[in-house]
Amino acid sequence: MEKTMVGLDGEATAKTQNKLNKYALACALVGSIISIIFGYDTGVMSGAMIFIKDEMKINDVQVEVLAGILNLCALVGSLTAGRTSDIIGRRYTIVLASVIFMIGATLMGYGPNYAILMLGRCITGIGVGFALMIGPVYAAEISSPSSRGLLTSLPEFCISFGILMGYVSNYCFGKLAVKIGWRMMLGVAAIPSLVLALGVLRMPESPRWLVLQGRLKEAREVLSKVSNTEEEAALRFRDIKLAAGIPEDCEQDVVKMHRKTHGEGVWRELLSPTVAVRWILVAAIGLHFFQHAMGIEAVVLYSPRIFKKAGITNKDKLLLATVGVGVIKTSFILVATFLLDKIGRRRLLFTSITGMTIALSMLGFALTMVEHSNGDLLWALILSIFSVYMYVAFYSAGMAPITWVYSTEIFPLRLRAQGTSIGIAVNRLMNAAISMSFISIYEAITIGGAFFMFAGICVVALTYFYFFLPETKGKSLEEIEKLFGKNVEPLSSGDGRERDDV
Repeated sequence: MEKTMVGLDGEATAKTQNKLNKYALACALVGSIISIIFGYDTGVMSGAMIFIKDEMKINDVQVEVLAGILNLCALVGSLTAGRTSDIIGRRYTIVLASVIFMIGATLMGYGPNYAILMLGRCITGIGVGFALMIGPVYAAEISSPSSRGLLTSLPEFCISFGILMGYVSNYCFGKLAVKIGWRMMLGVAAIPSLVLALGVLRMPESPRWLVLQGRLKEAREVLSKVSNTEEEAALRFRDIKLAAGIPEDCEQDVVKMHRKTHGEGVWRELLSPTVAVRWILVAAIGLHFFQHAMGIEAVVLYSPRIFKKAGITNKDKLLLATVGVGVIKTSFILVATFLLDKIGRRRLLFTSITGMTIALSMLGFALTMVEHSNGDLLWALILSIFSVYMYVAFYSAGMAPITWVYSTEIFPLRLRAQGTSIGIAVNRLMNAAISMSFISIYEAITIGGAFFMFAGICVVALTYFYFFLPETKGKSLEEIEKLFGKNVEPLSSGDGRERDDV
């Protein structure tokens, strides 16, 4: 009878700990709103470029530069954001990103000429770099292992929702006069940026960052709110203290940290890593590289051009078809957020990339047939639209959220912010490379050939991920570096350097 009661009590405790904490969900949602603004800017630019090109009489090279410059500036922002968040904290970094966004959006909305438009786009890009780094890091650090996939994928869902809002904005403001329409599209993003900057101040700071600063009382208070039971909070608090090098039995409210706690020396550790951290870098950088090398930016940013090549010439119909991309992207991201913690990262990722490969091959075939046809091919137009939607659906259901969830959760605590920023720098570099070269690529090898190329890259990515990405579902952040170090090296390396647990 006693064993039965113990078993029931253990089962009840497990169910309680696996229950989604509403306060943690609310914090992750607020912290992810910055990603909506970024997504909006990405989506709205796809349509705004049509009108900007008509008014300012710019050429295709200038269009490519305008599309891609944001990501080059985001690279700078992401590399700066890691150290910034280690110094001022995760919460104030979100505030800073919001303010930068607001300045950039205001300048783009004003945009009297190409130079000012580019300046606004560059400033916005720095904000993007901050947002992409801090949203997933904050969500990962306040979530429990059972809900980390859901909460850490929220920024990606918010990016997709923002892209959808950008497409809708294109369709609505596109009906206004050209000089007013695109400026309204770009400038309206300044409003939510201001609201977010004020709203974030009511959020708690990351408990892991607080522990690194020796502010144990504040960390305990936050953990008690984002955990379902006091036992769970105590267990998470103990693990974080051990990872930060604080004795398990320490009960002080504030301790003086003898280690560097504002990110000092992290770059040296990342550039001269232990074996486990080296494999973590290989996994994270690979994820961010292939996320854009597989062509998502070509589809999202240039979808009006793709549909035009397929046979849609009316501007309203082009923008309406593009709205469909946003709806599919947002819907399937939402599906993925609930699957990540149930079926795991690897299985979902492999399914996603397989579907993307098939969709890209179909799109390449359809566009090649249209290009070599003398008349309209209705079946090829339908297949092109279907293939684009299928590609976006499979991308959103796996590759999109897993890149952010996985690359955020695998870095050790002290290296997390700046390690994540390296991955995001690669992400933005690849985004810029595709954004600024896609027109030139398809002019060189045909638009169908460009998508066959992306399909080939998907196959390479599938092989890479099979060998370098172990499953992390259900493991605490304090266990994951051990997973990468398994059968590789003990907790203390042979050269005498102590390795952070996480």
